[in-house]
Amino acid sequence: MFTTITSPNAPKAIGPYSPAVKLGDFVYMSGQLPLDPESNEIVAGGIQEQTYQVLKNMEAILAEMGLETRHIVKTTVFMTDLADFDSMNQIYATYFMQPYPARTTVQVAALPKGAKIEIECLVIDTLAYEAHMHQHNHEGCGCGDGGCDCEGEEGCDCGGDHDHTHGEETCENGSCCG
Repeated sequence: MFTTITSPNAPKAIGPYSPAVKLGDFVYMSGQLPLDPESNEIVAGGIQEQTYQVLKNMEAILAEMGLETRHIVKTTVFMTDLADFDSMNQIYATYFMQPYPARTTVQVAALPKGAKIEIECLVIDTLAYEAHMHQHNHEGCGCGDGGCDCEGEEGCDCGGDHDHTHGEETCENGSCCG
């Protein structure tokens, strides 16, 4: 089944739902509201302050799993007024780097507790994959990432031309693609 993810640094759910659930490497984060984790009330201010709080709450939940915003692959942003779209983007852009997650933004009639914004997301936990790649020094080669195109030339430290096995996964010519 799945695991419920909560954080003492994020607000408690305001209904019968989990802040996030993890199933394998997939994390489905419920919509986060701009709630102060201590008071469970909407933070003071406008769309920028509320966007900032939502993203802080998301980071707190991610941190419980050792993840960061770079692990978010899709967000859905719910706003009560799309006239605030540019102001929201100013804060949103400070939390993500390229490649940005896919995103849908929609205007809704109302949000819980009178919030101006709510953001939900889909996260992929790539930590095990990253550790595997780091352990075997394959950065920059194989698996369709563009590689270095050295074709195993002498002096290249990209992972080179080698064959070995990791459990059921076979690495050939510096590529561990299974």
